Amino acid sequence: MDATMASYDYDLFVIGGGSGGVRGARMAAAAGARVAVAEEYRYGGTCVIRGCVPKKLLVYASHFHEDFADAAGFGWSVGAAGFDWAALIAAKDREIGRLEGIYERLLADAGVTALRGHARLLDDHTVEVGDRKVSAETILIATGGHPVFPPGHGWEHAISSNEAFHLARLPERVLVYGGGYIAVEFAGIFNGLGARVTQVYRGPQILRGFDDDVRDTLAGELVKKGIALQVETTIDRIEKTAQGVAVHLSDGETVETDLLLAATGRRPNTGNLGLDAAGVELDAVGAVKVDAFSRSSRPNIYAVGDVTDRIALTPVAIQEAMAFVDTVYRGRPRPMDHENVPSAVFSQPPVATVGLTEAAARARHGALDVYRSSFRPMKHTLSGRDEKTMIKLIVERAGQKVVGAHMVGLDAPEIIQGVAIAIKAGATKADFDATVGIHPTAAEEFVTLREPVPPPEAAAAE
Repeated sequence: MDATMASYDYDLFVIGGGSGGVRGARMAAAAGARVAVAEEYRYGGTCVIRGCVPKKLLVYASHFHEDFADAAGFGWSVGAAGFDWAALIAAKDREIGRLEGIYERLLADAGVTALRGHARLLDDHTVEVGDRKVSAETILIATGGHPVFPPGHGWEHAISSNEAFHLARLPERVLVYGGGYIAVEFAGIFNGLGARVTQVYRGPQILRGFDDDVRDTLAGELVKKGIALQVETTIDRIEKTAQGVAVHLSDGETVETDLLLAATGRRPNTGNLGLDAAGVELDAVGAVKVDAFSRSSRPNIYAVGDVTDRIALTPVAIQEAMAFVDTVYRGRPRPMDHENVPSAVFSQPPVATVGLTEAAARARHGALDVYRSSFRPMKHTLSGRDEKTMIKLIVERAGQKVVGAHMVGLDAPEIIQGVAIAIKAGATKADFDATVGIHPTAAEEFVTLREPVPPPEAAAAE
């Protein structure tokens, strides 16, 4: 270690105690660096505290009403069921507390100094946490993002996804405004727990950016489950009433609701971090501008996760952090590979996807072979539930490489994780065809697709 390095309090200072920040701190410490991390709220970040983990626990809870109903088709007689919102939230809070403790222990066991408080850069090597100032050779920004409300008046009567995890009671009526994954997930949660749900979205179809067959399939299933879905509609005005909230829509309708949930986007947490003082450049949405190695405009300051507005997924933040550690502390510089990142939407039924949408694949590769199947899951042959599964493979015609896989239906996230390995490895359609299916499963459909759907030009000629 040279004299310059020794003059700093720490080799690495991490701002943000979420998944990316904690992983970067731990692994850098394991590589021999002196590391500190600061978090002003709770260690664990968006995913653990107020995101994917509690959200999925609520999804599980909300699906039991269908499971009880489906059991009758298999010979079970289920008595009257009751639901206790307070008990669910208390159980969820205990689990989140347990996970938070694990994150803190992981840092302690790695020898990382964990600080509580708001961290702000005074320059590119100095951080202020409360009334304490420390210096660091390298700084990693991993402060995540936050939900934002639409412009206009009346949104003080609404909540974001943050507050949805801490409601005192389950509302009888809910209006969800938005069409992204957070919106469809919470629409499914509240609907499954017994609320009357209206979902309003300004675009022509939910899940913008996903494959069109995925979007259309899920929208149809949400409506079947009783969610009143209104697309190409916006909110004109919001007013508080004695009964709840009156939401005036652009089509002239007024919806009376007990809860208005805005799920209309997120923005990076870059405010009041002192980034100007440190010379760190931001983009138009306030995200830290980084290169392929997660390095900002200042060579000693890096950023990973949602604060960079690349792919806002927890495993991506973790992988970006690992690439950062390899680059800076292990002598193995490498960029994070953002190609073929799988993702899931824990809607009801769930969605999972990896690779390109059909539209993106046509733009990149031209001619495609597209395989698609829609079927009733085996479970519902006896339950009688009208729920369909849709799977889709997208193959570039010239080389027969599989460039996209999409699924809507039971167990989709569990299935697509395995498919993602094959696509990441560059599998061809012949590789899928040569793989023996596991029967009877929905997953086997991915290796039994034989006839592509007619291409758009052929369909148009009919």
